[in-house]
Amino acid sequence: MRAVPKQKAMSLSSEFHPLRHLLRRENRLRLALSAALFFVVLLLVTPRMPHSPSLHLFADMRTLLAGVPNTLNVLTTYPLLLFGVPGLVLCLFGGWFGISLRGEAVAWAFYFAGNAVAGFGSAYYHLKPDDDRIVWDRLPMMISSFSLLSLLVIERVNERLGLSCLFSFLTLALVSIACERVFDDVRLCMLLHLIPCIAIPTMVYLLPPKYTFSRFWFLATGFYLLARFEGIADKKVYNANGYFISGHSLEHLCLSMVSFILTLMLSFRSIRIARDS
Repeated sequence: MRAVPKQKAMSLSSEFHPLRHLLRRENRLRLALSAALFFVVLLLVTPRMPHSPSLHLFADMRTLLAGVPNTLNVLTTYPLLLFGVPGLVLCLFGGWFGISLRGEAVAWAFYFAGNAVAGFGSAYYHLKPDDDRIVWDRLPMMISSFSLLSLLVIERVNERLGLSCLFSFLTLALVSIACERVFDDVRLCMLLHLIPCIAIPTMVYLLPPKYTFSRFWFLATGFYLLARFEGIADKKVYNANGYFISGHSLEHLCLSMVSFILTLMLSFRSIRIARDS
């Protein structure tokens, strides 16, 4: 099979991915300011959302094992730990993963660390769901989601921009937790949860990949969106499958599948398109 010249491949890639025009250096600041302005306006027009006790009432709160309340919601968090810890170790100390930039290693480390902490934190929260423990469930999940979003920016747009996104979103995540605790307002937290759900599939579909095995991103994105849907439709999913397993428990399992799929991708992939940082 005849190889396509690098310059021609890049031009074809740009032609079929018009979003890259918006992400050129001269347009990044304008796009970032527009997105920030839209987010601030949306935050201001959204009514205040005080913390509700119903937030801790999940569809399946059965005690199936002695001494383990909310059994399935607790047990289904441990696959996050199962994939998070090895992923973090291989990312930091192994040469198994296809990572070519230091910024990628940092973002992947945050992603796997977020999953590993969520494995403990979410189980701790579900043993006794309340306002004091929810931060151990919510913050690690936000770290994982924003790490994935930032990884796509690092890999497909620019390393420095992606790292800026990573630390900016992590700061916003901490601010949202503080607003929830101090002002009893979860608006910022809820809106931050929407950003990865929109931005991740958009970038996966529109931006050209840097590595091979990029189709794994589509599969992982599908499981990520499915997880979010199942979390929202917790009771409906529980009713639909005859009260066997709730949507929230399936959300944990789908997020674990995201980690598993991306770990396989990192193990197999290699650089396809060289991109300047």
